[in-house]
Amino acid sequence: MPAQTSADILPLKRPESDSLPVNAVEVRGLTKVYRGNGKLGPKRALDKIDLAIPRGSIFGLLGPNGAGKSTLINILAGMVIKTDGKAIVWNIDIDHAPRAARAAIGVVPQELTFDMFFTPREHLELQAGFYGVPKRERRTMEILDMVGLTAQADSLTRTLSGGMRRRLMVAKAMVHSPPVLVLDEPTAGVDVELRRHLWDQIRALNRAGTTVLLTTHYLEEAETLCDRIAIIDNGRVVANDTTPALVARVDDKRLTIALAEPIMALPERLAPTGLAWLEPGKLVLRYNPSRAAIGMVLDAIAAAGFHVRDVTSDQADLEDIFLRLTGGTEAQ
Repeated sequence: MPAQTSADILPLKRPESDSLPVNAVEVRGLTKVYRGNGKLGPKRALDKIDLAIPRGSIFGLLGPNGAGKSTLINILAGMVIKTDGKAIVWNIDIDHAPRAARAAIGVVPQELTFDMFFTPREHLELQAGFYGVPKRERRTMEILDMVGLTAQADSLTRTLSGGMRRRLMVAKAMVHSPPVLVLDEPTAGVDVELRRHLWDQIRALNRAGTTVLLTTHYLEEAETLCDRIAIIDNGRVVANDTTPALVARVDDKRLTIALAEPIMALPERLAPTGLAWLEPGKLVLRYNPSRAAIGMVLDAIAAAGFHVRDVTSDQADLEDIFLRLTGGTEAQ
């Protein structure tokens, strides 16, 4: 991957607007029921979802497999017909003006879908034609430069690395200058270095004015990139808040105390402190930061005649809140 910083990515041109929306995407009471067939009855994929994605944000959408994330994205992109409710993209109701709503959103799917014998330049030109972008308004080379593929513009797609192909998917989604970009698992299966580069590009697109809706099963990715996060489970929104506020809901930490003495059980004198024996020479304390008095626990250890060799603390993170809200399943 060529050396590139987020500063190298040029802002995309935006159509002028006198009234930019407060929310880039709004859904109200959004419901989708799949009829089913045979022995399979109706499946309620989305159940009266209310959601607002602020303009200019990087918004994370998390949930287990089958939670409804893909259904929501496909409704916004015009690929699935909703059963009930409203969906508005960039102030455009998808029922009243479906073509205009689709033009306001770009979707980067998880799957890499290309004709391997087209070049990146040809892919973008073809995609721009699908969206009716006049030739004089196409910005093919500008977009390829934005994603670091200028040197590969005329190379066959089959010769590109996996990381280059993923960046080409982002480029295809941007040919019609959508103000809203959906990234569905953008870093799935890529190495750590490429993941960091893609993070830089996502941040740069966002700074250039693009609202980003991100689905990911890497909770660290969501916690690092997203301003706000919604968690969906069984077709319903079970959490929707700023990332710091969401993590703060789990008001507990784990304190591991290593003692100089290799004790093999919790001393009786320390039982009232809430400490538990972890392993030889180590005690553990699970506590609420807003209510605990750690100093009193350390004083009690000293009063019992033990010497503290080391103390480590683990802070609750997004994974903790995700597992609690979705019944212990992993994000997918």
